[in-house]
Amino acid sequence: MRTLRFGPWWVGVVAACSGTSKTEYGPSSADFAGDSDTDLDSDTDADTTGTTPGETEEDKLALPPAQTDVFVFIPNPERDTVTRLNVDTLEVKTAIVGDEPTIVKTTADWTVAAVFNRSGDSVTLLDAGSLEGDEIEVRDDFNQMVMSPDGAYVVLWHDIASERSDDPPADGLQSFNEASFVSLATHEHFPMAVGFNPKSVVFTPDGSTAAVVSDQYLAIVDLREPAPFPELIEIATELVDPPVAEEVVLAPDGSYAFVRQFGASDIAVVDLDRKTIERVPIGGNPTDLDLSPDGGTAAVVARDLHQLFLLDVENPLAAPVIVPLPPDTAFGSLVYDPTGDQAVLFTNAALVNRYATWDIGSDQVVERSLVKPIGSIAITPTGESLLVFHTLEDAAGGDPFSPFVGEWAMTVIALSDFRSNPLLLPGEPIGYANGSNGRAGYWIMEGQYWLGSVDYRTLLHTEIPLSSLPEYVGVLPDLDAGDSVEPAAWASQDHPLGRITLYDPATGTTDTITGFELNSEIED
Repeated sequence: MRTLRFGPWWVGVVAACSGTSKTEYGPSSADFAGDSDTDLDSDTDADTTGTTPGETEEDKLALPPAQTDVFVFIPNPERDTVTRLNVDTLEVKTAIVGDEPTIVKTTADWTVAAVFNRSGDSVTLLDAGSLEGDEIEVRDDFNQMVMSPDGAYVVLWHDIASERSDDPPADGLQSFNEASFVSLATHEHFPMAVGFNPKSVVFTPDGSTAAVVSDQYLAIVDLREPAPFPELIEIATELVDPPVAEEVVLAPDGSYAFVRQFGASDIAVVDLDRKTIERVPIGGNPTDLDLSPDGGTAAVVARDLHQLFLLDVENPLAAPVIVPLPPDTAFGSLVYDPTGDQAVLFTNAALVNRYATWDIGSDQVVERSLVKPIGSIAITPTGESLLVFHTLEDAAGGDPFSPFVGEWAMTVIALSDFRSNPLLLPGEPIGYANGSNGRAGYWIMEGQYWLGSVDYRTLLHTEIPLSSLPEYVGVLPDLDAGDSVEPAAWASQDHPLGRITLYDPATGTTDTITGFELNSEIED
């Protein structure tokens, strides 16, 4: 192991011009490497109808800081800075940003890092190369930020379901209807009212259209306009105690939006050209809505009916295909394999220690057991492996002598033949990341001074000691996908002057960079 330490504080420190910067909302909600939010299923459905509680699909583990082909950007909320790690040289520089940076997003062309400053109510736009920055004020008291696929806009809003106990207190009036759209090209801020309690923001693949789903409205924003403005479409049909909208997916060509409401018995299909709504009957309180990887199918899980409804995105009002699900387990969530060959069904609305796989070609659904109930699951980027993060609580009627009773646990599963390796964990998982080639996964835990690694081919794990408590975890970009070299993993840690450990899976060795906010030389 070699330790990298740094000297005079002014060396390599670039002040962001009146800037502020952060990555995505704390160690338990930064963004998955590669900016993919689709691989871990965990969004909270509000139970407004007295029915069974909703599923949880919010990414809370797969959320490390943003990275490009050259740099990794890591927020330091306690120090109001963002650290930039050069993938090739391991050079580290730090930019002073705004008050408590928590979310960092990088553009698709890797030129700009957008940083949300949680306590500063602002976004800092950093030039990825020079670290020069510009701070743009946004509306107050937001806690979420996403970026359009083309990197033209970031959108911020306040998600009630994602509030935390350490959120800065509201200063004066607080609105729960607003969103801020910030142009990365012009640095203009476009504030807008989008409906009470916005839940999520989705985009068409080309970034031309954004849709914001709130309790009763769908706000459509044309991002090609010089001054974007929302067009609100009322989703609710009842004016008193309407079902709450929770999820929206967009057809890839921007023709339709599909909206799921909790407690409703249908899916709202919105024609985005004509701004009209038709409804496809589903029944049984649909609990999940997902778009297939090829964008051709909107899949709706009807948990109470034990059925999966498949809507044709190009012809959404046609009768849906219905796939029966196992009748003895109420599966309410679905996660697609990124290849589109299969999907995984599960529930975290109840303590159920099993999951099911759906073979999309044959529509065969097979149920399988687990050692503990599911908190969240994640399919690797290649679709070959599955991580299951278990709840601390146990399923009723389980083996009272199991070593997993009352403990944190994680199960690694090979989706080719369903070999599995359940692991007893000494602490609660707070983050994970997968390599883009699907060979290895990494995770960190609350209160544990080590980085966990799992080989997806052998299902064997490795413990990598750390000198400080980890805060974020990630995998460096694979700069040459054809060279068979496994990229290094990294873990940023709690340290007053900054600390990052890099782990080389090929050699099993680590390099630790300490004090990068003081900048100096490497010590072997």
